[in-house]
Amino acid sequence: MSNTITRTDFNFPGQKSVYHGKVRDVYNINDELLVMVATDRLSAFDVVMPKGIPFKGQILNQIATRFMELTQDIVPNWLVATPDPNVAVGHLCEPFKVEMVIRGYLSGHAAREYALGKRMLCGVVLPEGLKENDKFPQPIITPTTKADNGEHDMDISREEILSKGIVSEEDYLVLENYTHALFQRGTHIAAGRGLILVDTKYEFGKTKDGRIVLIDEIHTPDSSRYFYGEGYQARQDHNEEQKQLSKEFVRQWLIANGFQGKDGQQIPDMDQAYIDSVSERYIELYENILGEHFVKADIDAISERIEKNVLDFLKK
Repeated sequence: MSNTITRTDFNFPGQKSVYHGKVRDVYNINDELLVMVATDRLSAFDVVMPKGIPFKGQILNQIATRFMELTQDIVPNWLVATPDPNVAVGHLCEPFKVEMVIRGYLSGHAAREYALGKRMLCGVVLPEGLKENDKFPQPIITPTTKADNGEHDMDISREEILSKGIVSEEDYLVLENYTHALFQRGTHIAAGRGLILVDTKYEFGKTKDGRIVLIDEIHTPDSSRYFYGEGYQARQDHNEEQKQLSKEFVRQWLIANGFQGKDGQQIPDMDQAYIDSVSERYIELYENILGEHFVKADIDAISERIEKNVLDFLKK
């Protein structure tokens, strides 16, 4: 499998600008719509890997748009249509400059900070006596700054966000409520699939008429961490690693090969066998998270396919 899309350079009717993010390329159409193309780029430690992962963009886009549909009754979102397996079209919004990270368990970044002896994360006091992957008494929100392309997201507290005027207190209360509601819904859906939603992040924006809506991705393996529910407690009791469904397996491979996105570190080479294994793992993630078979889109001419489908949509 070698046919991937790692960069787009379309010129759609009414196009005002294009933004190339870590994974998605976002096209502004007439300052009204955003055409968001989920590429096959792989990002870890805020660094984009040199090679793409087949079907990754399709997987992320289809999981995200499905969860938008499954949560629109509790939180409004930006989505208008999905004209292509790799594309979501939505309302133009002014994004908030924070990402709302919510954690139900001591895992990933939080666990690494905890292991260093830190007992406060983003202004939230962490209980003593926890071990990695233990459940928190209740979910905690640990926001990060929304970094520009190429920069690292930084932990930030609620107090700093408000004191610096990054988000108004009125809006931040809405973001907090929406974050808890989405995480509760995601936890319920995951449990029905035999999974535990460990942690995730949400991004929000404001529409032209002032509504706060969910934007970008939701409950994908890139933005979320899942454990298999069966055997979770037994593994904790025996100090065993949890069976995960997330991008953490990529991070762990990079760490094992001497890369954590720090200055001077070189990205290890991903040979075709490893790339194929990552693609297969993403397909496994899709099928477990959504509980259905993954249907591969035609990738013989993926860029041309995307362009045709978007153009057909815009003509309507």
